[in-house]
Amino acid sequence: MAHRLSDIAAALGARLEGRGDLPITHAAEPAEAGETALALAMSPKYAEGLAQGQARAAILWEGADWRALGLQAALFVPRPRYAMAGLTRALDPGPGIAPGVHGSALIDPSAELGADVAIGPFVVIGAGARIGAGARIGAHTVIGEGAELGPEALLMPGVRIGARVKIGARVIAHSGAVIGSDGFSFVTPDKSSVETVRESLGAQEVGAEGGTDGGQSWTRIHSLGAVEIGDDVEIGANTAIDRGTIRSTRIGRGTKIDNLVHLGHNVEIGEDCLICGQVGIAGSARIGNRVVLAGQCGVSDNIFIGDDVVAGGSSKIYTNVAAGRAVLGSPATRMETQIDLYKAQRRLPKMLTQLAELQKTVKNLADKLGSSKTD
Repeated sequence: MAHRLSDIAAALGARLEGRGDLPITHAAEPAEAGETALALAMSPKYAEGLAQGQARAAILWEGADWRALGLQAALFVPRPRYAMAGLTRALDPGPGIAPGVHGSALIDPSAELGADVAIGPFVVIGAGARIGAGARIGAHTVIGEGAELGPEALLMPGVRIGARVKIGARVIAHSGAVIGSDGFSFVTPDKSSVETVRESLGAQEVGAEGGTDGGQSWTRIHSLGAVEIGDDVEIGANTAIDRGTIRSTRIGRGTKIDNLVHLGHNVEIGEDCLICGQVGIAGSARIGNRVVLAGQCGVSDNIFIGDDVVAGGSSKIYTNVAAGRAVLGSPATRMETQIDLYKAQRRLPKMLTQLAELQKTVKNLADKLGSSKTD
């Protein structure tokens, strides 16, 4: 489908220069852009790519001379990357889930379907489930009994929603996401080795008193809670969100969760957080609002991370973090402290060489002093 460049400019609030009647079918990187593509050349480093491609129109950096770049039109926006959000939304054809209910879908008679839903092939919807108006559900998705899916939600193919899970409006869950699996919670009849280590911090030998070396087995604690997800949340592919033990695991409005994230039972995440790929948050941890956890961060159980915290990649957070902190490392400490430590580590080889030379110098001086006294 083609869009007039002037229509795209109006939708983005962009300043248009040149031909507004140019047809645009898609966006492309400058070097790969054809005549109907809108090239994304948002900084001077992309100028060379424009010469390699065939684009007639582009989004350019402020001050660029679009005529000299061989273009017939250009768009200028105050924040190019933010404009990409609107552009990609306008050009995204969507998942292609046909309106209505596919004939192969298996829907319990007691389930409630809102108006204008789209339900793909081989979808299973359990007893008492409620599907909001305009929701779209991809093929092979399973929604458990008593679950609720808000209006205009989108479940991509292969999503699994557990029983009694509540999902808000306009939530997006990508393929393979599992929302509402049982929490990982087990207990032994007597004190386990885990409890012993937690209490003594390793000072007491495992198994010396109440450890599992005596043959105790793990007994499962069942998860009676559910998962509650606010409006406008996005959940990445193959992410797993455990249901709570008694109360629900909760995710606040506007939070975005990347692929391969695991949220343990009873975890609470605030609003507008950004949880990046391979993050793991252990049970009963509480995360404030607008928190950013970069890729591969780990959060220990039963701790609290305050509002507006930013944790750098691979940080391991073992204790509470005050609001507004930027942290990094394992264990996570203030980011500026970790950067100083990294710089010091890089200097260690040179410092060790210098220390060895100083030791040799001191030894030679000592030997000379000793020989002079003997003389």
